[in-house]
Amino acid sequence: MEQEKVIEIKNLNVYYKNHKKSPLSRDKKKHVLKGIDLDVYEGEILGLAGESGCGKSTLAKAIVGMNKDITGEIIQKYSDSQMVFQDPYSSLNPSKKIGWLFEEPLRVDKKRKWTPKEMKERVKTVIKAIGLSENMLDRYPNQLSGGQRQRVSIGVALMRSPKVIIADEPVSALDVTIQAQILELLRSLNKNMGITILFISHDLRVIYQICDHVAVMRGGIIEEYGEPSSVYRNPQCDYTKELLNAAGIIKKNFNK
Repeated sequence: MEQEKVIEIKNLNVYYKNHKKSPLSRDKKKHVLKGIDLDVYEGEILGLAGESGCGKSTLAKAIVGMNKDITGEIIQKYSDSQMVFQDPYSSLNPSKKIGWLFEEPLRVDKKRKWTPKEMKERVKTVIKAIGLSENMLDRYPNQLSGGQRQRVSIGVALMRSPKVIIADEPVSALDVTIQAQILELLRSLNKNMGITILFISHDLRVIYQICDHVAVMRGGIIEEYGEPSSVYRNPQCDYTKELLNAAGIIKKNFNK
């Protein structure tokens, strides 16, 4: 049975205003994403790889509606895709306790009015799912470790039961041991809850660990796409080869 597409991107172009101009020049736009075609399938983890500045985060923000100056199509089966950002400390309001942060997506939910009791029950369910204890609900973000804060960020994204999560470099700011724990949590959410994940990373080793498919980006375009084992074993474009070499990855590691 063929997997259903949850996100279908067709000829997507994204532009940013270029503020570097002379007094005599007109406003110019920087063409950031250039004719992107990409499909994300139900229940998969799709890795989006590439060096910093290649357009990975721009694509993610376009999907969730944060980038408005676009042409082309982004067709989504679900309307509730949620973002998990790289730095949980900057994405979490430092003046609010963890319990308040969890409840906030429910307070602003336009599809359903949650009672205080329902909110507390949902918080208990989610905090258990992300591997944290309820006694953390009364703490502030700066009282948690980096790994705990990232779990909170993932939990906040889960509060309204989204079908799709976009994780933008979610482990790059963590040490290796904590990285492994967060990756295992994401795998568990994908497997046990059926959540589709668009996983953005510059780390090809991490993508190989967790992703079903990988799309390699460079300069605002998709250079290569396929299963990680196939792409890593037999890269078709020079840029992918350069990334693999830079990461110290050799083909024989992926002959499986």
